[in-house]
Amino acid sequence: MERWDLYTRDRVKTGQTHIRGEKLPEGLFHLVVHIWLKNPKGQYLISQRSADRPTFPLMWETTGGSVLQGEDSITGAVREVREELGISLAPEQGELLFSTVRDWVDGRRFGDILDVWEFPFEEEADLGKAEGEVCDTRWAGLSEIERMLESGELVGTLSYILKPKA
Repeated sequence: MERWDLYTRDRVKTGQTHIRGEKLPEGLFHLVVHIWLKNPKGQYLISQRSADRPTFPLMWETTGGSVLQGEDSITGAVREVREELGISLAPEQGELLFSTVRDWVDGRRFGDILDVWEFPFEEEADLGKAEGEVCDTRWAGLSEIERMLESGELVGTLSYILKPKA
């Protein structure tokens, strides 16, 4: 059973927790992380979701997921990469690119505060050490990521990666 801490829209921890799969209370949010691993060539390591995933099976994405109860954002980011890709990252190498509140997206309640992280990385994933959520990985540049978004091969909620950094 996965538990999440609940926050206000302003990222104040409420002291309440939430069980994954239950209806999220209106006006409260949980913390989610997306992690982009970038090599010196400017490419990003993207992953293909396993066929048995309940949402977006076999689609390409960046690593990410919900931050668990008691974790902070960077701890959740490092854990997600280890679980999904079998990669151990040093937290101090991460750069928080931005954070945003996503109450509703395309008519569906997300109810999350999304932190987007970037880490330098140039090796390959070790799916043998991962937990089976991912079936393949590959490196892709921004133009390929844009093409994959347009063709529907990449999870659409990742389109923010194409916006210029402030």
